[in-house]
Amino acid sequence: MSMNDPIASALSKIDTAVKRGKNQVVIYGHSQQLKTIFSLLQEHQYLGSFEEMIDRKGNYLIVNLLHGSLNKVGAIKPRYPVKVVELEKFEKRYLPSKDFGFLIVSTSKGMMTNAHARKAGLGGVLVAYCY
Repeated sequence: MSMNDPIASALSKIDTAVKRGKNQVVIYGHSQQLKTIFSLLQEHQYLGSFEEMIDRKGNYLIVNLLHGSLNKVGAIKPRYPVKVVELEKFEKRYLPSKDFGFLIVSTSKGMMTNAHARKAGLGGVLVAYCY
């Protein structure tokens, strides 16, 4: 049986593991898009390291969590297409306060945070939020 949304499933798994105080999470059914999201979270010091393990059943990711750095992470569904001028409206909707956390936007130049998309003058599709 296939998974409907591997990004939402992986982010939900990470959020649950953080709430339960776990150190690691094993994510099955990952993609390059999910690795890019994890690298953005790692770059902003919300996640520790992650590595891909190769198994005979299928590849999986082991994600190391940092304690006390991640409050909430989740996928944005439906994936809203946004223009640069509309980013602030969605920041108010998904983030608790200004300059606290970020949205992940899939643009024509790749995945980036809402701040980078605003500086580059790019719109895109909202994928996830993190704070």
